[in-house]
Amino acid sequence: MPATAKSAVALKAPPARMTLAQAMSTLEKAGSAQTRKTYARHGAPEPMFGVSFATQKTLVKRIRVDQDLALALWDTGNFDARILALKIADPARMSPRDLDRWSAELSVRSCGGYLAHLVAESPHARAKADQWRPARSENQRLAAWGVIGAMAMLDEETADTWFEERLSEIERTIHAAPNRQREAMNQAVILIGCRNAALRKKAAAAAKRIGKVDVDHGDTACKTPDAAQYIEKTWAHSTSKGFASPAAHERAREPMRTRC
Repeated sequence: MPATAKSAVALKAPPARMTLAQAMSTLEKAGSAQTRKTYARHGAPEPMFGVSFATQKTLVKRIRVDQDLALALWDTGNFDARILALKIADPARMSPRDLDRWSAELSVRSCGGYLAHLVAESPHARAKADQWRPARSENQRLAAWGVIGAMAMLDEETADTWFEERLSEIERTIHAAPNRQREAMNQAVILIGCRNAALRKKAAAAAKRIGKVDVDHGDTACKTPDAAQYIEKTWAHSTSKGFASPAAHERAREPMRTRC
């Protein structure tokens, strides 16, 4: 084969897949004590390296989608590896059993959005939201409300009546729910209110009836947003950009799992 032909083949060859050992080594080298301290304040468990989200994003751009690597990273139990797993997983290849396992094992606020969007992008979103809401596992109940919020933004097929039922459920139960679940429910109200104009009104009205939601955020700077005010603020931002709704704005962007 001529040298020029060999060069052309080399240029077209796909990059070698990153192995689990390479991924873990890269994460370990990128960790820092300060980031570990920050993550720990938000409830992140050991083992972890303390890898910044900026570094995670660089790795995601390099790896792209790799379901086999995602599953292997998750099984390490390492916090940073699990964040990366959530970002590079293939939603279409996530089995219901794997989603059940990941949701039960995930206990950190900062990762909940990634899992919620992974589930919402999968074929199992509605089934898992319904299955996990009454689950004995607090982690799965939290995941359920995260999935509901993500579905409100991403899923164009589910009827508005289903989201209206979730608003009624939140209104009835939020103040008696456990601390972290109150936070997840409040966020779900906001995201349901960002779905379309009709749900904007219904969610804002529900938020006003619910009133202030008290959440203990521990030793962090996190605050609980006023749902009614946040719905209006989000609509103002998205419509100023020319979108029909915040949900339409979200669907036009790079997926949350890889952009954040």
